[in-house]
Order: sequence, then structure tokens, then C-alpha cells
Amino acid sequence: MDCSTSDVRIVPLPQAQDVLSDILRQGAQQLLARSIEAEVADWIDRYQDCRDAAGKRQVVRNGHLPELIPWLYLKGVSTGDFSEALAALLGPDAKGLSATTITRLKAVWEQEYQEWNQRSLAGKEYVYVWADGVYFNIRLEGGRQCMLVLMGATADGKKELIAIQDGQRESEQSWKELLLDARTRGLTTEPKLAIGDGALGFWKAVRQIWPQTQEQRCWVHKTANVLDKLPKGVQPKAKDLLHEIYLAPSRAEADKAFDLFLGTYQAKYPKATDCLAKDRTELLRFYEFPAEHWMHLRTTNVIESVFATVRLRTEKTKGTGTRVACLTMVFKLMQSASRRWRALNGSALLAEVIKGVLFVDGIRKEDAA
Repeated sequence: MDCSTSDVRIVPLPQAQDVLSDILRQGAQQLLARSIEAEVADWIDRYQDCRDAAGKRQVVRNGHLPELIPWLYLKGVSTGDFSEALAALLGPDAKGLSATTITRLKAVWEQEYQEWNQRSLAGKEYVYVWADGVYFNIRLEGGRQCMLVLMGATADGKKELIAIQDGQRESEQSWKELLLDARTRGLTTEPKLAIGDGALGFWKAVRQIWPQTQEQRCWVHKTANVLDKLPKGVQPKAKDLLHEIYLAPSRAEADKAFDLFLGTYQAKYPKATDCLAKDRTELLRFYEFPAEHWMHLRTTNVIESVFATVRLRTEKTKGTGTRVACLTMVFKLMQSASRRWRALNGSALLAEVIKGVLFVDGIRKEDAA
């Protein structure tokens, strides 16, 4: 048996240039280190019987390799190309890292997700929560998978990932199961406000599990839905009018802009105006909260921005292979991204929201008076 060894020279990876690489750069260094750790352990096991004349083992561990960034798989490099990509980045000495490395790594990620998904939420309090359902193509199992995501803002203004589960579309039952699971694990304090799109499944579940939580519809989703019911030539002006509603400095001015939109398009495009009008109260709920928080409360962009990176990868690979692989990948990408989330503007005001202080047009009621 050939027991010769050589030093491994590690060359730093180049700086990533796109959004996905930028997100991963900060938070995922330990992941590829685990894959290399697995390769080292496997190599040591294979040569454990290799001994010198004195009977001492020739192959032993001596320290650990530096941590590296595992953005290859998450950027869309397939497992079959993994070894070649590593060799190109790290030099010829990396050829020993087999294509099965990423397979073992995904198994580690799956275990991490299972442990995270069962963690205790006792003592947690989220003042605001954002909810969204995002769909992905599943190559090997067929069909589309709906990923349900729930994020929250803590009392000190930090954004946290609360839950990620796959569901039966965005059904009431799927959302109810997610919320009940969170409550079972200790999340007993109801949020003050939930932000989401108009999917009826989520709101029906919220009204059962968190009956005191107020509702805010996402303006990004609503804008897209309304514009979809208008001719393309009309959409630019209509979009501007919609912006004037939710960017208005007061509820009175927002109502005025709301009525202008309805009056402008109701006769010719009733489906568009009905789509907007039916959620009027919930679309303008944010005016009852601190103005410093409005930019965070009007949309579910806090989730959408992260899923843009997930879609980037799935577009490159034409979907994920299996349901479990998709769930695991979404978890790791969002976990990595979470390390870059900044606190809410005006975080100190969350204490007043928790106490039930009333806000009118974003200002404390007594100050507004």
C-alpha cells in the first residue's frame, strides 16, 4: 500500500461577485470545512493500517485545514462537477476531494435543519412577523413544492427566522400546522402585527391561532396582483398611483389617493379596483404603528429579497432534485443570509408597541394631539 503523503496548499477563494456569493461569504465558511473534514476522516480510515517498522501509524491527524466557503453547491455547481470546480479553485492538490463530498455535506445540512426545526421557542416574543409562501420545481419527484416561511422581529428589533416548512400549497391547514408547531415549542406570545400577501390560507390560520394579531397586507404582492388585471399600456400610470397611496404621509392622504385610483379605473377595469378595495383596511394598517417602522411593515421584502438568491440557484440547476433537498437548501441559504440582517429602524419604539401605545399616522397619539 502506498503510504506517501504530501502537504495540501490552500489558496484563498476569490471574492464572489454576485448577490448570492455576497450573502454566503459571511456566514457559511464552516460548511465546506465539514466536507473537507469528512474527506480527511475517510482518508485516514482507509490508511489506518499503514504502519512503519516500529508499528506506529503512518497516517494520523495533525491539526485541521482552514475553513473555506461552500458556495459551489449553493451557486448551482452540480455534485458531478464538484471535484473539478474545487481543483480549479484550489489547485491540483484538491483533486482528492470526491464528488460524494457534497452529498455527505447535504446530509449534515439536513440534520441541522431537523434540529433547528425542533428547537425550543420558549420565552421568544416577536412584535412583528412576516409570512410568505414560495414555490419551487422538484425535478426528481415532479410537480411544484410550496415553501412556507415565517420571520419575526424581536423586542429589540432583530430579525429572526422562525420557521421554514413545506406545505400543501398555501393552504389554511399547512399554515395552521406551522403556527401550532411554533406554539407547541413555546411561542405563546401573539405578535402585534402580521405582514403577508392576500393568501387566504395564512390569514384564516392566524385568526384561529393568534386572534389578537392585527393584519397588514403586502403592498408588493397587492401591486402585482392589481397591475396584472390591467392592460400593459395602463400599468405604468396605475403603478404610480398605487405608490402614492402607500407612500402618503398620513392615513387621510392615503385614503384620498386610494379613492382616486378607484375612481380612475373602476368603470373600465372593475377586477383591478375590486382586487385593491377588498383589502383596504389591511393595506393601510401600518399607519397605526411608528412611522420609523413603515418601511419594514408595508411589504414582505425581508423574505422576498432572500428568496431571490434561492431562485437564482434553482434557475441554474432547473429546480432541486428532491423535496428534502429543496427544504434543506432554502434553510441553509436563509440561515446564512440572516447573519447580515440589520435591526429595524426605530427599534426603541418596539417597547411602546408591546405596551399597546396608540399611534396615529405613525406618531404617538398624545404627541399627535
